[in-house]
Amino acid sequence: MKKLGLLATLKAKSGKENEVATFLKAAVELAKTEEKTLTWYSFQIDKNTFGIMDTFETEDGRNAHLNGEIAKNLMANASTLLSEEPIIQKIDILSSKL
Repeated sequence: MKKLGLLATLKAKSGKENEVATFLKAAVELAKTEEKTLTWYSFQIDKNTFGIMDTFETEDGRNAHLNGEIAKNLMANASTLLSEEPIIQKIDILSSKL
């Protein structure tokens, strides 16, 4: 059951929007390899604002994701792609529809 989540907001540097979108589209393949990540979504809010929302059953799963390859790759490229630090929030899932 999805009980926990993460919501991340990313602000792309001007001119880096396509690179951020490409990064997020490719990152889904890494998310697919994470056993404890139940769902993973990336999305675009406006021209330079992007996001990631994912869900987990346990805190261990959420922490594994926070220390996983997507986070490592994102932080390794943040200074090149992003205009500010990503905002990553832990959230509780109140309800969902499959």
